Amino acid sequence: MDIRAIAMGVIFCFIWSSAFTSARVIVEYAPPLYALAIRFTLSGLIGVGIALAIGQSARLTAAQWRAVIIFGVCQNALYLGMNFVAMQTVEASFASIVASTMPLLVAFAGWAFLGDRPTTLAIAGLAAGFAGVAIIMGARLQGGVDLGGAVFCVIGVISLTVATLSVRGAASGGNVMMIVGLQMLVGAVALWLPAVALETFAVTWTWQLGVAFIYTTLVPGLLATWIWFTLVRRIGTVKAATFHFINPFFGVATAAVILSEAVSMLDFVGVFVIAAGILAVQLSKQT
Repeated sequence: MDIRAIAMGVIFCFIWSSAFTSARVIVEYAPPLYALAIRFTLSGLIGVGIALAIGQSARLTAAQWRAVIIFGVCQNALYLGMNFVAMQTVEASFASIVASTMPLLVAFAGWAFLGDRPTTLAIAGLAAGFAGVAIIMGARLQGGVDLGGAVFCVIGVISLTVATLSVRGAASGGNVMMIVGLQMLVGAVALWLPAVALETFAVTWTWQLGVAFIYTTLVPGLLATWIWFTLVRRIGTVKAATFHFINPFFGVATAAVILSEAVSMLDFVGVFVIAAGILAVQLSKQT
């Protein structure tokens, strides 16, 4: 893993974690599903346009098309849709902490359903990670966190886990930017129907909404996704996933600095324990 890969991993994690803060701003002023549907329509068209401009093709392999559809539905529509709806009632830091457990769920799914044999270090990491989640969830529930929003966050991270498992092999074969653009258009299609059926298009137009929407469309939407696919192609899924251990820190820190969200001592303890668990699980996979 060279300096370039390390830089890409850290930048991706910071952008990925900051997306919860920008999402929290967006749902203050706009309906969440409409906002996401518009975001993915724009991001997808821009991504496909860039891909065509640099000579990439939509002639993808069967594995790539499968990943585009599953990733688009599970990550963009379900994971982000659930989180955007949840952040109408829960804080961005809480949503980012729940989402950061995705590597633990991926490891658990591999153990429970895919026949992976966890090492002692992996089992210890899983135990530590879920213990950290329990610490934070217990403290937040006592503090009055909205239970419905918390459930949406949990459903979202499970959907993200499915999306992550599906992306194995998607980066091989090239056309990375085309894959990025197409999976966003799939997410847009999956979001427009519930947005029209369930929401009223009522927007409070502010500069905060404009900045947050542009940021989340271009940076977490396009740049971070491209970085992730490129990083996976460069160093592999296992090594790339190691960087996820810093997501809890970035998520809490960004929400605290920009949104002035309160962070308790139990939050710090839980975040540290989750990060240690994620790191242990990922290190157990290294050869």
